[in-house]
Amino acid sequence: MEPSPSFFERYARQMRYAPLGEQGQQRLVASRVLLCGCGALGSVLSNTLVRAGVGHVRIVDRDFVELTNLQRQVLFDEEDVAAGLPKAVAAASKLRRINSQVEVEPVVADFDHHNALALCEGVDCILDGTDNFETRYLLNDVSLRQGIPWVYGGCIGAEGQTMTILPHQTPCLRCLMPEPPPAGAAATCDTAGILAPIVNVIASYQAMEAMKILAGHKEAVQPNLLVFEMWENRVRQLRVAGLSEGTDCPACQGREFPWLEGRRGSHTVALCGRNAVQLMPSRQTHISLEELAGRLAGMGRVTHNPFLVRLEIPGYSLAVFGDGRAIVSGTDDIALARTLYARYVGT
Repeated sequence: MEPSPSFFERYARQMRYAPLGEQGQQRLVASRVLLCGCGALGSVLSNTLVRAGVGHVRIVDRDFVELTNLQRQVLFDEEDVAAGLPKAVAAASKLRRINSQVEVEPVVADFDHHNALALCEGVDCILDGTDNFETRYLLNDVSLRQGIPWVYGGCIGAEGQTMTILPHQTPCLRCLMPEPPPAGAAATCDTAGILAPIVNVIASYQAMEAMKILAGHKEAVQPNLLVFEMWENRVRQLRVAGLSEGTDCPACQGREFPWLEGRRGSHTVALCGRNAVQLMPSRQTHISLEELAGRLAGMGRVTHNPFLVRLEIPGYSLAVFGDGRAIVSGTDDIALARTLYARYVGT
């Protein structure tokens, strides 16, 4: 189909950049991406890619909007906090108003080995908007197994890093880091904080790399790990091109995908910067949120919407989703979170 006049008007400034041009823009419009996580990085990424005209953006996020998000998560506002909306739903509502020509698909779920392949089906690029390494290693497994490029990104304090993985062409995450950092070894948002400008820098680099891939210009992809420290104004570029040849990577070379197969990883985790724990039921289930809200009435302040039920009791808050997953706020003690879940929701 020939592009409409509005196509040329909306993307005129973008298409005037010669390396992209009209052909690259049409490739963007025909492309599909998966954004895993719609917090700090994810909100900037989705905003940038939807404005750029990427045709289909699937947003997968397990969380809901809270007041502490507003300092750096650019798509959300105080009305989203008051409504208690899941981030994927609140983001989709904003993004559709920004560009009605783009299909935005919100998925309120935890990205795990059960749904990873289905959620990545048909996409041309995967973008990392997560806050934990277990999910990133799962993304790496899916990327190599399915041959889908992905763009890693992470931020803490005033520092961030990003690297693009082209399966079987560039080193993967496990070439760089064969194992995730052990618990307690790395700083978190709780211990080190996070500043919004570094989020915008890293997400912008990720978005640019995705646009190169989607527009058919993989030759322009940045081949190294980029590290930015914005408080002390340092930029480093770590050459990683030879890692895949110089290491016996179990993922690239051995075709081992333990996170995708469910042999590695835990889905009961303390959430970065939240003083909260996410709990997953031991088996797949479905909860009637309306019935749960009725059962919890009188135990504390109960609010609910079509996506979750929230119970507030002194010192704690439990947000329960339809798949049985829950986020327990007010503690980072997993054992205590499980106790509260069992007490109010059941086992």
